[in-house]
Amino acid sequence: MPDSSTSAATAADNQSGAAIPLGASAPARRARVPLTRPLRHPRYRNIWLANMVSNMGTWIQTFASAWLVASLSGSASITSLVQTASYVPIFLFALLAGVVADAVHRPKFLFYCNLYMALCAATMALLVTTGLGAATPVLILTFCIGVGTAFVWPAWQAAMSGLVDPDEVEAAATLNNLSYNLSAIIGPALGGLLFGWIGPSALFLANALSFAGLLGVYWVWWREHTPQAPEREGFRTRFVLGVRTAFGCARYRRILRNVCSVFFSTIAFASLLPVFVRDVLRMESGTYGTLMGCLGGGCVLAAFFLPQVRVRFDKSGVLAGALVVYGLMLVSMSLGSSLALLAPMILCGGMAWSATVSTLNAAAQLSFPAEVRARTLSIYLFVMSGGYVGGSIVWGQVADAWGVRAALGAAGACVLANALILMAGNRKNPL
Repeated sequence: MPDSSTSAATAADNQSGAAIPLGASAPARRARVPLTRPLRHPRYRNIWLANMVSNMGTWIQTFASAWLVASLSGSASITSLVQTASYVPIFLFALLAGVVADAVHRPKFLFYCNLYMALCAATMALLVTTGLGAATPVLILTFCIGVGTAFVWPAWQAAMSGLVDPDEVEAAATLNNLSYNLSAIIGPALGGLLFGWIGPSALFLANALSFAGLLGVYWVWWREHTPQAPEREGFRTRFVLGVRTAFGCARYRRILRNVCSVFFSTIAFASLLPVFVRDVLRMESGTYGTLMGCLGGGCVLAAFFLPQVRVRFDKSGVLAGALVVYGLMLVSMSLGSSLALLAPMILCGGMAWSATVSTLNAAAQLSFPAEVRARTLSIYLFVMSGGYVGGSIVWGQVADAWGVRAALGAAGACVLANALILMAGNRKNPL
């Protein structure tokens, strides 16, 4: 995301940078901030709306890619490579992207990154239209889009907390998840309805067009924003400073350990859901879209409950409780095949997922001041994507060897173990 509202971006960066000293932890408990309060900042509001449209396109493409590959291949491990191809680029390039994001003219950089991803999506649509959309080209272009995402995320994440006041960061993180997950309801539902009617190529084209709003917002911000002074420090110096700052903070190291273990386990749902629908439920793309929408619906509902929950519990308590619910969702999928029972469980899992992501994300954003935030957040993204990549590969292999149910049950057990470890260490080492 870009910087602050129509006033100078520098002022917003100074606000959030001055709020928390380097390496200091944020207060465990804060007064409740209304969910919609960050929307009073014009630039944040404009980007939030444009980002929701782009997220809808992303979810449509995520659905279409996964179901297309699942239709072309009978292997769970190959289907899970859609998630692997999405997150390997982030693992490979996140650290480089963090250093770049702290040194470039941010709106111009975000504009070109999003333009590149739109062109990749359009290319995918063209290949499928011409009959060249086999599993391998789809996975390659998914990887290419992931490269763009790898460079966008550190700049977007670092700027997001500069768009709002420091006490609004958690509310903004929840709103960002709300935007993403409103799209997660609409996107898969549309994909499930339209996949068999208009085909995957039209869905990929829809994703390419969904970038138009963000490109417009970034263009206007680019024309209004004065470029920052160029960094005098070299690349290596900035990189080393970011790594030392991140790993020199004990609290941030705990956050990173939680991020790696949590995302390694939870990626099983996204990786294996297409195979679960095809092989266990023996249903078609519409059911896959419905269950994806249930997860997104839970995330949307969570946005309205999380402010009250965060007033009563600290971050570790919120995260541990969310992991218990998500782990039980995965275990229930391994035991049952009734859609009437699975849908509400996945809805609850979506609420837990929103709490998990927004809690970890806000904790990371509030750990460091603006001048090193992109670099430290790039390490967060590097660890997160490493967990995703490792998990998608492992759970795909487990599903091929012992079945989808066994893989989901094992992943659920890992999530529950994470919750127990977090609760055991909460008193001594809170987030």
